[in-house]
Amino acid sequence: MSSHHAHASSPSDPRQPSTAKPYVPPTIAPQDLPIDYSGFIAIVFGITGVMLRYKLCSWLAIIFCAQSLANMKNLENDLKQISMAMMMAIMGLVTNYFGPSRAGSSTPKS
Repeated sequence: MSSHHAHASSPSDPRQPSTAKPYVPPTIAPQDLPIDYSGFIAIVFGITGVMLRYKLCSWLAIIFCAQSLANMKNLENDLKQISMAMMMAIMGLVTNYFGPSRAGSSTPKS
């Protein structure tokens, strides 16, 4: 057992605290970052929810905003995209639930 401890404390042991180096992530330019697909889909659903007044699209935009927020990599760029998508989704929900009813959705009385 003592011979096992002698090998663990050899100078070439990679577990020595003095040889440990802190991890430095590589710097990536903002234009080289991977595309945030959930943020892009949130914007598409948000615009569709506002323009075509589909409640489902507005709710899906909020779900994709939450997913994009949870997987955010670059704070500055992604936060702009997520905030725009969230505003479009909220605007779609407000116009769908509190705005005037859609033209043609009510049946005419005979």
